[in-house]
Amino acid sequence: MSRRAAVRIATRGSPLALAQSGSIARRIEERLGLETELVEVRTTGDRIQNVSLAKIGGKGLFIKEIEEALLDESADLAVHSAKDLPAQIAPGLILAAFPERADPRDALIGRGAGSSLTDLPEGARVGTGSVRRGSQLLAMRPDLEIVPLRGNVETRLRKLEDEDLHAVILACAGLDRLGLGDRIHERISPELLLPSVGQGTLAIEARDGDPIADELRAVDHAGTRTELSAERAFLSRLEGDCSVPLAALAERGSGDRIVLRGLVASPDGRRVVRASA
Repeated sequence: MSRRAAVRIATRGSPLALAQSGSIARRIEERLGLETELVEVRTTGDRIQNVSLAKIGGKGLFIKEIEEALLDESADLAVHSAKDLPAQIAPGLILAAFPERADPRDALIGRGAGSSLTDLPEGARVGTGSVRRGSQLLAMRPDLEIVPLRGNVETRLRKLEDEDLHAVILACAGLDRLGLGDRIHERISPELLLPSVGQGTLAIEARDGDPIADELRAVDHAGTRTELSAERAFLSRLEGDCSVPLAALAERGSGDRIVLRGLVASPDGRRVVRASA
C-alpha cells in the first residue's frame, strides 16, 4: 500500500489564521495519523486593508482564493473562522468538520485595568471593524464614537494607542488562540452584545466526495455542528452579509433542544429587532 502524501491545508497567512490552522493540523496528525502541510494563501480581503469590507464585497473576500485552491486541487483542506464564511460556499465544496467551539463572546480591551463597556466615558472612541458590533454598541450607548478598524489582531491592538481609542472590540476566541486572553478586560455577555454567526468556531472545508472529508468526522464536534447549522440557517434565511448588522447565537437548551437567539439592526443602532426560538 503506497504511503499517502501530506494533507495540504490552505490558510490565510495572518498569525491568527496560522495558529488556528496549526491547531487543526496537529489534531489531524494525532487522530488520523496523517502528515500535514500548511499552504498560505493571500486573499483579496488581506490585500485590501484601507476600505470597509462592506464596500468591497464582504467577508467572502477572505475565502475566495482559498476555495479556488481547493477546487484546483493545490490544497486538500481549508481552515476558516466560521464567522468569515458567507451564507453560501462555492459549489463542489462542503464544510466537513467543526471542532469544539471556543468562547463565542466579544472582548473589550481598554486603556486600563477594569475597563468595561458600561464604564466607558461619555463620547468614548471605540474601535471595531464590524457593523454588527458597531450597531449594537450604538443601540446601547448612542454617545459612543465608533472608529472603523481593519488589520490583524496585533494591528488592531496597536491602534488602541496609535489612534487614541478608549477601547477596541475583538473576538475572545481569537485572542485566546493567540495567547492574548490576559489582554481582555471584559468578556461581554451575549445579552449585551450578541456574537456573529459562527464566532468562536473553526470550519474545515473540503471537496465534496473527497475521501478525506469522511475521515474528518474524527475531529468533528456534534454539538458545535448542530449549533453552527442553526446559526447559518438564520444567516441564509435573512440573506445576511457583512454589510448587514446581523447576529445569532445557538446554545444547548434542555434535553435535546437548542435555543437560537437572533438579531438584525440598522447600522446606526436606532432599530434593533431581536427574536429567539
